[in-house]
Amino acid sequence: MTTYHCMIDLKPNANELAFARAVALWFGMLQAAGKVAGWHLSRRKLRLAGPGFGDFLLVVEFEDMAQMDRAFAHLAQGEHDAVQAYTQMHGMIERAEAGLYRPYPDPVPVERLSLI
Repeated sequence: MTTYHCMIDLKPNANELAFARAVALWFGMLQAAGKVAGWHLSRRKLRLAGPGFGDFLLVVEFEDMAQMDRAFAHLAQGEHDAVQAYTQMHGMIERAEAGLYRPYPDPVPVERLSLI
């Protein structure tokens, strides 16, 4: 399992509930199409977080890197409903920081497979 973590801050005029609905629409479409294994959106509680942490945390789960590649290829096709859902969600975001994570230790020692 590979997880994509994204810390998100919304634009000052963005509605938090509208953002959550837009995220659910967008990632629901991707999950229904089999392009992501799962996802969830969390919001910072009691404003407790250190500097640099976003107000929202979006975690997207992929079975493997091949599924992630298929998700990007699907998005590149530019299907009208998908583009509209993405545009609605993305238009509310002011700042996003992302990272790609994997279970550790995992069965494949990726550090030893580095190209450099």
